[in-house]
Amino acid sequence: MYEQLKNMDTREIELPDTVFIRDVETRVFQAIALQCLAKIEGIGLLEGNLFDSLLGRELERVKGIHVDQDQKKHSVNIRVEIKIQYGISIPEKAEEIQTKLVEEVSRWTGLHVAHVHVIFKDLILPPGDTAPSDEEAAVASGAEFEEAF
Repeated sequence: MYEQLKNMDTREIELPDTVFIRDVETRVFQAIALQCLAKIEGIGLLEGNLFDSLLGRELERVKGIHVDQDQKKHSVNIRVEIKIQYGISIPEKAEEIQTKLVEEVSRWTGLHVAHVHVIFKDLILPPGDTAPSDEEAAVASGAEFEEAF
């Protein structure tokens, strides 16, 4: 019996008819994740397109950062879609991103982060390097094939 009272919030005794509720909107989680990702070297967020901008979609959510809350378990699931700089180890960068997101979101919201899913959607190429178009790649591979015979 004493153990149950030990973990009880004293406000429940002082204010027995008061219910304490705390909600955190998705935009807050997105802002925290955005600030956290901005501090990590070698990655970038996905940019929205002109159509999204015209429709004002960037006001509804941050592109590439998706958050689902589980009110019953007081936990949050985060999915981020990012670009990574060419030459950086994807497993190491994923672990760094996941660790920092868990630390920041837990610290600022007090909620448990149950799931962090990092999706690498594109590469950031060094300046001067450009990815060949599909046609250029097909022509180059055809020329290499012809040289082989």
